[in-house]
Amino acid sequence: MATPQPAPPPDGSRATPDQIRRWTAYYEDELAGAALYRALAAAADSEARREVFSKLAGFEEKHAAHWESLLRLAGVEPLPPRVGMRVKVLGWVARTFGVESVLPVVLRAESADAAKYDAAADAAEGMAAEERGHGQTVAAIAQDRADRIAAREGRHRVGAGGALRAGVFGVNDGLVSNLSLVVGVAGGTGNAKIVLLAGVAGLLAGAFSMAAGEWISVRSQTELYEREVEVERGELEAFPEEEEEELALIFRAKGLSPDTAATVAREIMARPEVALETLTREELGFSPDDVASPWVASISSFLAFSLGAFVPVVPYLFATGAAAVWSSVIASGLSLFFVGSALAIFTGRRPMHSGLRMLAIGSAAAATTFGIGSAIGVSIT
Repeated sequence: MATPQPAPPPDGSRATPDQIRRWTAYYEDELAGAALYRALAAAADSEARREVFSKLAGFEEKHAAHWESLLRLAGVEPLPPRVGMRVKVLGWVARTFGVESVLPVVLRAESADAAKYDAAADAAEGMAAEERGHGQTVAAIAQDRADRIAAREGRHRVGAGGALRAGVFGVNDGLVSNLSLVVGVAGGTGNAKIVLLAGVAGLLAGAFSMAAGEWISVRSQTELYEREVEVERGELEAFPEEEEEELALIFRAKGLSPDTAATVAREIMARPEVALETLTREELGFSPDDVASPWVASISSFLAFSLGAFVPVVPYLFATGAAAVWSSVIASGLSLFFVGSALAIFTGRRPMHSGLRMLAIGSAAAATTFGIGSAIGVSIT
Protein backbone atom coordinates (compact mmCIF):
# COMPACT_ATOMS: atom_id res chain seq x y z
CA MET A 1 0.00 0.00 0.00
CA ALA A 2 1.35 3.43 -0.92
CA THR A 3 2.29 5.76 1.91
CA PRO A 4 -0.07 8.76 2.09
CA GLN A 5 1.65 12.01 1.17
CA PRO A 6 1.32 15.02 3.49
CA ALA A 7 -0.96 17.84 2.46
CA PRO A 8 0.71 21.15 1.55
CA PRO A 9 0.46 24.17 3.84
CA PRO A 10 -2.40 26.54 2.88
CA ASP A 11 -0.10 29.19 1.42
CA GLY A 12 2.46 26.79 -0.05
CA SER A 13 5.29 28.81 1.50
CA ARG A 14 6.60 25.96 3.65
CA ALA A 15 6.49 23.27 0.97
CA THR A 16 9.32 20.79 1.38
CA PRO A 17 11.80 19.98 -1.42
CA ASP A 18 10.23 16.51 -1.65
CA GLN A 19 6.78 18.00 -2.16
CA ILE A 20 8.06 20.35 -4.85
CA ARG A 21 9.79 17.49 -6.69
CA ARG A 22 6.61 15.43 -6.50
CA TRP A 23 4.37 18.28 -7.71
CA THR A 24 6.75 18.95 -10.58
CA ALA A 25 6.69 15.29 -11.61
CA TYR A 26 2.87 15.19 -11.41
CA TYR A 27 2.63 18.43 -13.42
CA GLU A 28 4.89 17.10 -16.17
CA ASP A 29 3.11 13.72 -16.26
CA GLU A 30 -0.30 15.35 -16.64
CA LEU A 31 0.90 17.60 -19.44
CA ALA A 32 2.42 14.57 -21.17
CA GLY A 33 -0.88 12.73 -20.80
CA ALA A 34 -2.77 15.68 -22.29
CA ALA A 35 -0.34 15.83 -25.23
CA LEU A 36 -0.77 12.10 -25.82
CA TYR A 37 -4.56 12.36 -25.83
CA ARG A 38 -4.30 15.27 -28.29
CA ALA A 39 -2.14 13.06 -30.51
CA LEU A 40 -4.69 10.22 -30.25
CA ALA A 41 -7.47 12.64 -31.14
CA ALA A 42 -5.54 13.68 -34.24
CA ALA A 43 -5.03 10.01 -35.20
CA ALA A 44 -8.62 8.90 -34.44
CA ASP A 45 -10.73 7.57 -37.29
CA SER A 46 -14.07 9.04 -36.22
CA GLU A 47 -15.45 12.30 -34.92
CA ALA A 48 -16.86 10.56 -31.83
CA ARG A 49 -13.44 9.24 -30.87
CA ARG A 50 -11.77 12.60 -31.52
CA GLU A 51 -14.27 14.21 -29.16
CA VAL A 52 -13.65 11.60 -26.43
CA PHE A 53 -9.85 11.93 -26.62
CA SER A 54 -10.08 15.73 -26.67
CA LYS A 55 -12.22 15.71 -23.51
CA LEU A 56 -9.73 13.38 -21.81
CA ALA A 57 -6.94 15.78 -22.76
CA GLY A 58 -8.93 18.59 -21.13
CA PHE A 59 -9.15 16.63 -17.88
CA GLU A 60 -5.40 16.02 -17.90
CA GLU A 61 -4.78 19.73 -18.45
CA LYS A 62 -7.11 20.53 -15.54
CA HIS A 63 -5.08 18.18 -13.32
CA ALA A 64 -1.86 19.81 -14.50
CA ALA A 65 -3.29 23.22 -13.58
CA HIS A 66 -3.84 21.97 -10.02
CA TRP A 67 -0.18 21.01 -9.60
CA GLU A 68 0.90 24.20 -11.34
CA SER A 69 -1.04 26.28 -8.80
CA LEU A 70 0.67 24.48 -5.89
CA LEU A 71 4.08 25.08 -7.42
CA ARG A 72 3.36 28.79 -7.89
CA LEU A 73 2.16 29.07 -4.29
CA ALA A 74 5.51 27.60 -3.26
CA GLY A 75 7.33 30.20 -5.36
CA VAL A 76 8.35 27.77 -8.10
CA GLU A 77 7.86 28.68 -11.74
CA PRO A 78 6.75 25.53 -13.63
CA LEU A 79 8.61 24.64 -16.79
CA PRO A 80 6.81 25.49 -20.04
CA PRO A 81 4.93 22.56 -21.62
CA ARG A 82 6.93 20.45 -24.05
CA VAL A 83 6.24 17.24 -25.92
CA GLY A 84 8.60 14.47 -24.81
CA MET A 85 10.05 11.74 -26.98
CA ARG A 86 7.72 9.11 -25.48
CA VAL A 87 4.63 11.05 -26.54
CA LYS A 88 6.09 11.69 -30.00
CA VAL A 89 6.83 7.99 -30.54
CA LEU A 90 3.43 6.85 -29.25
CA GLY A 91 1.75 9.46 -31.45
CA TRP A 92 3.66 8.12 -34.46
CA VAL A 93 2.66 4.55 -33.57
CA ALA A 94 -1.00 5.62 -33.29
CA ARG A 95 -0.91 7.37 -36.69
CA THR A 96 0.92 4.48 -38.36
CA PHE A 97 -0.67 1.40 -36.80
CA GLY A 98 -3.94 2.73 -35.43
CA VAL A 99 -5.04 4.18 -32.10
CA GLU A 100 -5.68 0.69 -30.65
CA SER A 101 -1.96 -0.10 -30.79
CA VAL A 102 -1.17 2.33 -27.96
CA LEU A 103 -4.31 2.00 -25.82
CA PRO A 104 -2.79 -0.69 -23.54
CA VAL A 105 0.05 1.72 -22.71
CA VAL A 106 -2.43 4.52 -21.97
CA LEU A 107 -4.54 2.22 -19.82
CA ARG A 108 -1.54 1.25 -17.65
CA ALA A 109 -0.62 4.91 -17.24
CA GLU A 110 -4.13 5.86 -16.09
CA SER A 111 -4.13 3.00 -13.55
CA ALA A 112 -0.79 4.18 -12.18
CA ASP A 113 -2.03 7.79 -11.91
CA ALA A 114 -5.14 6.72 -10.00
CA ALA A 115 -3.03 4.70 -7.55
CA LYS A 116 -0.56 7.49 -6.84
CA TYR A 117 -3.31 10.09 -6.37
CA ASP A 118 -5.03 7.82 -3.86
CA ALA A 119 -1.96 8.27 -1.66
CA ALA A 120 -1.55 12.00 -2.29
CA ALA A 121 -3.35 14.17 0.25
CA ASP A 122 -2.54 17.22 -1.87
CA ALA A 123 -4.38 15.88 -4.93
CA ALA A 124 -7.56 17.71 -5.83
CA GLU A 125 -10.82 16.13 -4.70
CA GLY A 126 -11.99 13.50 -7.16
CA MET A 127 -8.74 13.45 -9.10
CA ALA A 128 -8.06 9.74 -8.48
CA ALA A 129 -11.65 8.87 -9.39
CA GLU A 130 -11.36 10.86 -12.61
CA GLU A 131 -8.17 8.98 -13.54
CA ARG A 132 -10.00 5.68 -12.96
CA GLY A 133 -12.82 6.96 -15.13
CA HIS A 134 -10.31 7.76 -17.87
CA GLY A 135 -9.00 4.21 -17.62
CA GLN A 136 -12.52 2.80 -17.96
CA THR A 137 -13.13 4.99 -20.99
CA VAL A 138 -9.90 3.84 -22.64
CA ALA A 139 -10.74 0.20 -21.83
CA ALA A 140 -14.17 0.62 -23.39
CA ILE A 141 -12.62 2.01 -26.56
CA ALA A 142 -10.09 -0.82 -26.67
CA GLN A 143 -12.84 -3.44 -26.35
CA ASP A 144 -15.32 -1.80 -28.66
CA ARG A 145 -16.88 -4.38 -30.96
CA ALA A 146 -16.93 -1.87 -33.81
CA ASP A 147 -13.14 -1.75 -33.63
CA ARG A 148 -12.96 -5.53 -34.05
CA ILE A 149 -15.10 -5.35 -37.18
CA ALA A 150 -13.02 -2.50 -38.56
CA ALA A 151 -9.85 -4.42 -37.84
CA ARG A 152 -11.03 -7.40 -39.87
CA GLU A 153 -11.87 -5.07 -42.75
CA GLY A 154 -8.31 -3.79 -42.74
CA ARG A 155 -8.88 -0.26 -41.47
CA HIS A 156 -6.94 -0.89 -38.25
CA ARG A 157 -4.06 -3.05 -37.15
CA VAL A 158 -4.85 -3.82 -33.54
CA GLY A 159 -1.90 -6.13 -32.94
CA ALA A 160 0.71 -3.65 -34.13
CA GLY A 161 1.55 -2.36 -30.66
CA GLY A 162 2.12 -5.89 -29.36
CA ALA A 163 4.25 -6.76 -32.40
CA LEU A 164 6.34 -3.63 -31.96
CA ARG A 165 6.89 -4.38 -28.28
CA ALA A 166 7.80 -8.01 -29.09
CA GLY A 167 10.30 -6.77 -31.67
CA VAL A 168 12.04 -4.55 -29.14
CA PHE A 169 12.26 -7.44 -26.67
CA GLY A 170 13.62 -9.69 -29.43
CA VAL A 171 16.40 -7.23 -30.21
CA ASN A 172 17.21 -7.02 -26.51
CA ASP A 173 17.38 -10.83 -26.16
CA GLY A 174 19.79 -11.11 -29.08
CA LEU A 175 21.93 -8.26 -27.83
CA VAL A 176 22.34 -9.49 -24.25
CA SER A 177 22.81 -13.18 -25.08
CA ASN A 178 25.32 -12.71 -27.90
CA LEU A 179 27.25 -9.99 -26.06
CA SER A 180 27.64 -12.40 -23.15
CA LEU A 181 28.75 -15.16 -25.53
CA VAL A 182 31.24 -13.01 -27.43
CA VAL A 183 32.75 -11.47 -24.30
CA GLY A 184 32.89 -14.86 -22.57
CA VAL A 185 34.79 -16.45 -25.46
CA ALA A 186 37.04 -13.39 -25.72
CA GLY A 187 37.89 -13.85 -22.05
CA GLY A 188 39.08 -17.38 -22.78
CA THR A 189 41.04 -16.77 -25.97
CA GLY A 190 42.74 -13.91 -27.78
CA ASN A 191 42.07 -15.47 -31.18
CA ALA A 192 39.70 -13.06 -32.93
CA LYS A 193 38.68 -15.66 -35.51
CA ILE A 194 37.45 -18.01 -32.80
CA VAL A 195 35.50 -15.18 -31.14
CA LEU A 196 33.98 -14.19 -34.50
CA LEU A 197 33.01 -17.81 -35.22
CA ALA A 198 31.42 -18.13 -31.79
CA GLY A 199 29.53 -14.86 -32.27
CA VAL A 200 28.15 -15.84 -35.68
CA ALA A 201 27.25 -19.31 -34.40
CA GLY A 202 25.50 -17.77 -31.40
CA LEU A 203 23.59 -15.38 -33.66
CA LEU A 204 22.36 -18.16 -35.95
CA ALA A 205 21.63 -20.64 -33.17
CA GLY A 206 19.69 -18.08 -31.13
CA ALA A 207 17.79 -16.67 -34.11
CA PHE A 208 16.73 -20.09 -35.40
CA SER A 209 15.80 -21.18 -31.89
CA MET A 210 13.67 -18.07 -31.37
CA ALA A 211 12.04 -18.48 -34.78
CA ALA A 212 11.26 -22.16 -34.25
CA GLY A 213 9.91 -21.59 -30.76
CA GLU A 214 7.72 -18.71 -31.90
CA TRP A 215 6.37 -20.70 -34.85
CA ILE A 216 5.48 -23.66 -32.64
CA SER A 217 3.90 -21.42 -30.00
CA VAL A 218 1.74 -19.44 -32.42
CA ARG A 219 0.83 -22.46 -34.51
CA SER A 220 -0.25 -24.37 -31.40
CA GLN A 221 -2.39 -21.43 -30.33
CA THR A 222 -3.96 -21.32 -33.81
CA GLU A 223 -4.70 -25.05 -33.78
CA LEU A 224 -6.27 -24.75 -30.33
CA TYR A 225 -8.44 -21.88 -31.54
CA GLU A 226 -9.50 -23.80 -34.66
CA ARG A 227 -10.40 -26.86 -32.62
CA GLU A 228 -12.46 -24.87 -30.12
CA VAL A 229 -14.26 -23.09 -32.97
CA GLU A 230 -15.19 -26.42 -34.56
CA VAL A 231 -16.49 -27.74 -31.24
CA GLU A 232 -18.56 -24.58 -30.79
CA ARG A 233 -19.81 -24.84 -34.37
CA GLY A 234 -21.00 -28.39 -33.71
CA GLU A 235 -22.81 -27.36 -30.54
CA LEU A 236 -24.40 -24.44 -32.37
CA GLU A 237 -25.76 -26.75 -35.07
CA ALA A 238 -26.88 -29.50 -32.67
CA PHE A 239 -28.32 -27.38 -29.85
CA PRO A 240 -29.30 -23.93 -31.21
CA GLU A 241 -31.93 -23.29 -28.53
CA GLU A 242 -29.53 -24.04 -25.68
CA GLU A 243 -26.82 -21.87 -27.26
CA GLU A 244 -29.27 -18.99 -27.68
CA GLU A 245 -30.29 -19.29 -24.03
CA GLU A 246 -26.62 -19.38 -22.98
CA LEU A 247 -25.88 -16.29 -25.04
CA ALA A 248 -28.83 -14.47 -23.45
CA LEU A 249 -27.49 -15.36 -20.00
CA ILE A 250 -24.10 -13.90 -20.95
CA PHE A 251 -25.71 -10.62 -21.97
CA ARG A 252 -27.76 -10.57 -18.77
CA ALA A 253 -24.53 -10.99 -16.81
CA LYS A 254 -23.23 -7.91 -18.63
CA GLY A 255 -26.12 -5.88 -17.27
CA LEU A 256 -28.81 -6.11 -19.96
CA SER A 257 -32.42 -6.68 -18.93
CA PRO A 258 -33.86 -10.18 -19.56
CA ASP A 259 -36.02 -8.98 -22.46
CA THR A 260 -33.21 -7.02 -24.10
CA ALA A 261 -30.73 -9.87 -23.63
CA ALA A 262 -33.17 -12.33 -25.20
CA THR A 263 -33.81 -10.01 -28.15
CA VAL A 264 -30.11 -9.42 -28.82
CA ALA A 265 -29.35 -13.15 -28.53
CA ARG A 266 -32.18 -14.01 -30.94
CA GLU A 267 -30.97 -11.48 -33.54
CA ILE A 268 -27.39 -12.75 -33.29
CA MET A 269 -28.45 -16.38 -33.60
CA ALA A 270 -30.29 -15.50 -36.81
CA ARG A 271 -26.87 -15.07 -38.47
CA PRO A 272 -24.87 -18.29 -37.96
CA GLU A 273 -21.37 -16.89 -38.58
CA VAL A 274 -21.95 -13.91 -36.30
CA ALA A 275 -23.39 -16.25 -33.67
CA LEU A 276 -20.36 -18.53 -33.91
CA GLU A 277 -17.93 -15.64 -33.56
CA THR A 278 -19.86 -14.13 -30.64
CA LEU A 279 -20.15 -17.42 -28.75
CA THR A 280 -16.48 -18.21 -29.32
CA ARG A 281 -15.40 -14.82 -28.03
CA GLU A 282 -17.81 -14.64 -25.09
CA GLU A 283 -17.51 -18.25 -23.88
CA LEU A 284 -13.89 -19.05 -24.70
CA GLY A 285 -12.24 -15.63 -24.73
CA PHE A 286 -10.95 -16.19 -28.27
CA SER A 287 -11.27 -13.85 -31.21
CA PRO A 288 -10.02 -14.07 -34.80
CA ASP A 289 -8.05 -10.90 -34.12
CA ASP A 290 -6.07 -12.72 -31.42
CA VAL A 291 -4.67 -15.32 -33.83
CA ALA A 292 -1.42 -14.31 -35.51
CA SER A 293 0.34 -15.86 -38.48
CA PRO A 294 3.00 -18.34 -37.26
CA TRP A 295 5.22 -17.46 -40.21
CA VAL A 296 5.04 -13.72 -39.56
CA ALA A 297 5.77 -14.28 -35.86
CA SER A 298 8.63 -16.66 -36.68
CA ILE A 299 10.31 -14.42 -39.25
CA SER A 300 9.86 -11.34 -37.05
CA SER A 301 11.51 -13.11 -34.10
CA PHE A 302 14.38 -14.30 -36.31
CA LEU A 303 15.06 -10.81 -37.67
CA ALA A 304 14.69 -9.05 -34.31
CA PHE A 305 17.05 -11.45 -32.51
CA SER A 306 19.55 -11.34 -35.39
CA LEU A 307 19.59 -7.55 -35.35
CA GLY A 308 20.45 -7.45 -31.66
CA ALA A 309 22.93 -10.34 -31.83
CA PHE A 310 24.79 -8.78 -34.78
CA VAL A 311 25.91 -5.71 -32.81
CA PRO A 312 28.56 -7.46 -30.62
CA VAL A 313 29.92 -9.31 -33.68
CA VAL A 314 30.45 -6.33 -36.00
CA PRO A 315 33.76 -5.09 -34.47
CA TYR A 316 35.35 -8.51 -35.02
CA LEU A 317 34.81 -8.13 -38.76
CA PHE A 318 37.23 -5.20 -38.81
CA ALA A 319 39.48 -5.44 -35.74
CA THR A 320 41.31 -7.87 -33.48
CA GLY A 321 42.62 -8.02 -29.93
CA ALA A 322 41.68 -5.47 -27.29
CA ALA A 323 40.37 -3.02 -29.91
CA ALA A 324 37.77 -5.54 -31.06
CA VAL A 325 36.76 -6.42 -27.49
CA TRP A 326 36.33 -2.83 -26.37
CA SER A 327 34.58 -1.80 -29.59
CA SER A 328 32.13 -4.69 -29.11
CA VAL A 329 31.50 -3.75 -25.49
CA ILE A 330 31.00 -0.04 -26.24
CA ALA A 331 28.73 -0.63 -29.25
CA SER A 332 26.69 -3.15 -27.28
CA GLY A 333 26.50 -0.85 -24.25
CA LEU A 334 25.14 2.02 -26.35
CA SER A 335 22.65 -0.34 -27.98
CA LEU A 336 21.53 -1.68 -24.58
CA PHE A 337 20.90 1.85 -23.36
CA PHE A 338 18.94 2.68 -26.52
CA VAL A 339 16.82 -0.50 -26.29
CA GLY A 340 16.14 0.13 -22.60
CA SER A 341 15.04 3.66 -23.38
CA ALA A 342 12.79 2.34 -26.15
CA LEU A 343 11.17 -0.10 -23.73
CA ALA A 344 10.24 2.88 -21.54
CA ILE A 345 7.69 3.80 -24.20
CA PHE A 346 5.71 0.68 -23.29
CA THR A 347 6.42 0.52 -19.55
CA GLY A 348 5.77 4.18 -18.80
CA ARG A 349 9.07 4.62 -16.95
CA ARG A 350 11.51 7.41 -17.64
CA PRO A 351 13.80 6.61 -20.62
CA MET A 352 17.02 7.46 -18.71
CA HIS A 353 16.13 5.15 -15.83
CA SER A 354 15.08 2.30 -18.11
CA GLY A 355 18.14 2.72 -20.35
CA LEU A 356 20.60 2.71 -17.45
CA ARG A 357 18.91 -0.31 -15.90
CA MET A 358 19.18 -2.28 -19.14
CA LEU A 359 22.82 -1.22 -19.48
CA ALA A 360 23.53 -2.40 -15.93
CA ILE A 361 21.88 -5.78 -16.49
CA GLY A 362 23.70 -6.38 -19.78
CA SER A 363 27.01 -5.26 -18.29
CA ALA A 364 26.60 -7.61 -15.33
CA ALA A 365 25.87 -10.54 -17.64
CA ALA A 366 28.83 -9.73 -19.87
CA ALA A 367 31.21 -9.25 -16.92
CA THR A 368 30.16 -12.57 -15.42
CA THR A 369 30.67 -14.52 -18.64
CA PHE A 370 33.99 -12.75 -19.26
CA GLY A 371 35.20 -13.81 -15.82
CA ILE A 372 34.07 -17.39 -16.36
CA GLY A 373 35.62 -17.45 -19.84
CA SER A 374 38.91 -16.12 -18.51
CA ALA A 375 38.99 -18.73 -15.76
CA ILE A 376 38.28 -21.55 -18.19
CA GLY A 377 40.84 -20.23 -20.67
CA VAL A 378 43.57 -20.11 -18.02
CA SER A 379 42.61 -23.59 -16.83
CA ILE A 380 42.81 -25.06 -20.33
CA THR A 381 46.13 -23.33 -21.03
